[in-house]
Amino acid sequence: MLSITFDRKNYSDETLIHLYREIAKPRLFEEKMLVLLRQGRISKWFSGIGQEAISVGCTLALESTDYIFPMHRNLGVFTARGMDLFQLFTQFQGKRTGFSKGRERSFHFGSKEHHIVGMISHLGPQMSLANGVALHDKMHHYKGVSLAFTGDGATSQGEFHEALNVAAVWDLPTIFVIENNGYGLSTPTAEQYKCKDLIDKGIGYGMEAIQIDGNNILEVYSTIHKYADELRYNPRPILIEAMTFRMRGHEEASGVKYVPPHLFEEWALKDPVGNFEAYLLNAGVMTPKMVADFKDGFKHHLNEQIDRAFQQEMPEANTEEELADVYAPFTQIVHNPKQGGESEKRFIDAISDGLSQSLERHKDLILMGQDIAEYGGAFKITQGFVEKFGKERIRNTPLCESAIVGAGLGFAFKGGKSVIEMQFADFVTCGFNQIINNLAKMYWRWGQNADVVIRMPTGAGVSAGPFHSQSNEAWFFHTPGLKVVYPSNPYDAKGLLCAAIEDPNPFMYFEHKVLYRSILDTIPDGYYTVPVGKAKVVQEGDEVTIITYGMGVHWAIKAVEEMQAVGKVEIIDLRTLLPWDTATVQESVEKTGKVLVCHEDTLTGGIAGEIAAWIGEHCFRSLDAPVMREASLDTPVPFAAPLEQNFLPAQRIKEKLKKLLEF
Repeated sequence: MLSITFDRKNYSDETLIHLYREIAKPRLFEEKMLVLLRQGRISKWFSGIGQEAISVGCTLALESTDYIFPMHRNLGVFTARGMDLFQLFTQFQGKRTGFSKGRERSFHFGSKEHHIVGMISHLGPQMSLANGVALHDKMHHYKGVSLAFTGDGATSQGEFHEALNVAAVWDLPTIFVIENNGYGLSTPTAEQYKCKDLIDKGIGYGMEAIQIDGNNILEVYSTIHKYADELRYNPRPILIEAMTFRMRGHEEASGVKYVPPHLFEEWALKDPVGNFEAYLLNAGVMTPKMVADFKDGFKHHLNEQIDRAFQQEMPEANTEEELADVYAPFTQIVHNPKQGGESEKRFIDAISDGLSQSLERHKDLILMGQDIAEYGGAFKITQGFVEKFGKERIRNTPLCESAIVGAGLGFAFKGGKSVIEMQFADFVTCGFNQIINNLAKMYWRWGQNADVVIRMPTGAGVSAGPFHSQSNEAWFFHTPGLKVVYPSNPYDAKGLLCAAIEDPNPFMYFEHKVLYRSILDTIPDGYYTVPVGKAKVVQEGDEVTIITYGMGVHWAIKAVEEMQAVGKVEIIDLRTLLPWDTATVQESVEKTGKVLVCHEDTLTGGIAGEIAAWIGEHCFRSLDAPVMREASLDTPVPFAAPLEQNFLPAQRIKEKLKKLLEF
């Protein structure tokens, strides 16, 4: 007797048979994987047994061009999208012939060809990426839909709330599917949330929320199909809670001792594959021979591909290739200023110029940030942009840095570009996970570029206290996959910003707040770029080299002038911090033999330490004195002006420079 009530609606026999074959595939695949796991032939497995109806029903209800953002237990997404079983299995084995060259495990990979975006272990960020794809589809009237899976446990994460809120505020065609299987690893839902049902969470965001039987493939398929069709013409988010059960452990090593045995007995009766098979047999849609023939044929094909995959060698490490794949390929063509007008501009005007001209040049570029539209941003850099480019491209965002960074990344999946403004660099901590684990690693993992620039108003000197004054560039300097630039003058501010926007890789663009309105420079009115990764010799000298960037350049110039050391001290403005220009540094060190590396960031763990170490390793024979560093004190940034000035290294630079000149 069936434990699930199926409603075939007007679906043809062919549709029902197709649904059956697709729901049976991941079950047969998993049964084989569990055998291999017991034999010690694979190392780890996250089982989706008992949940196949959700993955398969959702995937088949969408168009093949709709993006899907799966999780651990969504093998059915990959099989229903027609992924090659050989390549899929070699992916699970870490073979080079998989989708990520052996760099990613189990379900953490993606495929642009199949419009599937690989998850990261932090779970929640997937939902914001789905919003970015949906935003691009909506803006371009593509009538696409994005679907993101999450588990009941991940609904406790902040990203879940940020993503739902953004989708609701922007009316994005995103379907959020909660696979409520009763446990977040071993923690039951009663300890995860207080509300009766997870669809209750949709109410606060003003979105429709529906609870369905996640083990009934026809209910899943028809529900997703209905809403996907609606969202293509009436964009808005939908929250769907699919009730199901995890028939095995979080992953096989964790076991299931924490689950009451009676639950397994109850849910075994609701098995999505067995019930649907019985329904089709009872209805005469399929015969036992049809079922047996399909299973035998699929098992045979699966075994062939698995045997073939086992014959593949493990990847041979190639350091050059590993390093080359950290960034998406891009050869910068430096745009020199065209002959024509020049005008005197402040640092802040140069940034505004760069943004405006980039918006004109790149029609698929959007700006996102808090208060950047009519208000013009906290520092008025985007004032007047709404009138010129419209609110679609100059987007005020809710106060949710992580969701917006994620949306920017998702926007890039469809070929878009985005510049995201952090109101203050300090606030980037709220988006740290998306930057470090999604933006920076995306291309290296499976070849998807992350065309996002994050603007970071940074630095102290305006008595703004410890939460509006931090210099945090070293956090990102340590992260492979990011590019980090930090201009010190209006010319470079505009040129580096335009260059960052052209580049398909993720950029952290630091702009010092004190410089905004304090310095002027005559710069070209037209569009131009500055070479990324190339330092600039600001002043030439032959006795000491100062290596610095940002505000440090101005402190160094002032110190040299006050000490009447012009001609003796060479000042190098790094401009790009990652990747930084070792050649220019080495050439200067070999000329002067003495080095001072300084920056505004705190000393310990700062960028100066890495540069000093590199010089010690590569330029030791050229040194005539110890490499010295100067930076801010190892404390938070104080509020009171006298304390802040003591915190900053401006005066201490002269002391170190004097020591080096006299050494």
